[in-house]
Amino acid sequence: MLASGLLLAALFFCLSALVVLSVWKQRKVRSSLPPGPTPLPFIGNYLQLNSQQMYDSLMKIGEKYGPVFTVHLGQRAVIVLTGYEAVKEALVDQAEEFSGRGEQATFDWLFKGFGVAFSNGERARQLRRFSITTLRDFGMGKRGIEERIQEEAGFLIEALRGTKGAAIDPTFFLSRTVSNVISSIVFGDRFEYEDKQFLSLLRMMLGSFQFTATSMGQLYEMFSGVMKHLPGPQQQVFKELQGLDDFITEKVCENQATLDPNSPRNFIDSFLIKMQEEKKNPNTEFFMRNLTMTTLNLFFAGTETVSTTLRYGFLLLMKHPEVEAKIHEEIDRVIGRNRSPKFEDKAKMPYTEAVIHEIQRFGDMIPMGLARRVTKDTKFRGYLIPKGTEVYPMLGSVLRDRNFFACPEAFNPQHFLDEKGQFKKSDAFVPFSIGKRYCFGEGLARMELFIFLTTILQNFHFQSPIPKEAIDISPKMVGFATIPRSYTISFLPRS
Repeated sequence: MLASGLLLAALFFCLSALVVLSVWKQRKVRSSLPPGPTPLPFIGNYLQLNSQQMYDSLMKIGEKYGPVFTVHLGQRAVIVLTGYEAVKEALVDQAEEFSGRGEQATFDWLFKGFGVAFSNGERARQLRRFSITTLRDFGMGKRGIEERIQEEAGFLIEALRGTKGAAIDPTFFLSRTVSNVISSIVFGDRFEYEDKQFLSLLRMMLGSFQFTATSMGQLYEMFSGVMKHLPGPQQQVFKELQGLDDFITEKVCENQATLDPNSPRNFIDSFLIKMQEEKKNPNTEFFMRNLTMTTLNLFFAGTETVSTTLRYGFLLLMKHPEVEAKIHEEIDRVIGRNRSPKFEDKAKMPYTEAVIHEIQRFGDMIPMGLARRVTKDTKFRGYLIPKGTEVYPMLGSVLRDRNFFACPEAFNPQHFLDEKGQFKKSDAFVPFSIGKRYCFGEGLARMELFIFLTTILQNFHFQSPIPKEAIDISPKMVGFATIPRSYTISFLPRS
């Protein structure tokens, strides 16, 4: 009895000490940070946050504390920035200080700070510089990549014709097409649409991407240290991420076996050659783990964001057939029916460009942005943010800033048109982020969105199996990512 009593007392003492230590650490951290709701030990602001509606929860807190505030995700203190002015001040005006990469717990399970997207410091700088240069060498932003996109658009048109107007879920039609463009750069070749391994990879990417938008995905973001050891849907995501890693590793091994250092065929070859050049450099960032993780970064980002944007776009156009009709008219007038759309056509098609921008603004693929991290002790709006503190630049709040968009909650291409019907740029159009860690695939994504959308609408008009009034264009889930609702659509050949 005495022993068990002593054990309970010791346990109680240890727990009490941990609580006191946690409270002390939080108070010490909070003393210089922007205001925010008072966190509890261990769970932080969990009780003030709705994991099913994380973006809305954070925006609601911002209504009380202003455009710069602090929340605690579990024991992680995160600075949240809302609205154009706050995000721009941090990411552009103090770009270097806010150029670190913060945590994304789901993907960090695999990446662990390796690869171009989730790395920091010199590693991030070297991998980013190399990736931009190499992708440019393989045609990104040049005529070569435009021809690849046009060719892939042709394959998609044939696949859609094969549906013979039946109502289909467009998800994998679009992801196969978009993924093949980045695959041709990264791997040097495209996949056949019916390739079972390819479809498996796309399901893995879609599954892990969608998990980050779910309630469990947001809970994992707060309590990953515990949840990674527990059963739950996160375990399936780990299997999917591991499957993607295994595929990339296999591709790298195939390239190693047939590598010609004088004639790189793709991104992987170029990285392998760089590894050979730097093998005597003890501080090199060009080693195998950075190769596989950077390749997966490009493959994943080059597939999911553009294909999901197009999928949301088709849903919006079914809801607004008058918008689709105006695009058809502009396509017929500028391009006609007898040649493939070119990226240079965009300059003569202000309405179509405005629609694409509005799809991206309304769709808001990464509403909380990829987390940043301050690289040194930083003064910002009167606060002292300690080095290493994470920052959420709420891109969705910029894309819905009422100072720039008259009706931010509505889908309205007029947001990007002036009184004369000409395309109008907006500083608050930030779907690719801004500052030093903006998405360097922006040029490729813009070209894909324009050519794929115009090629599809040159050949088809959309039909929904339900009346337009019944179409729900609100997102299915909003977390790290925005996921549109599932739907079916008929692609009817234009007469």
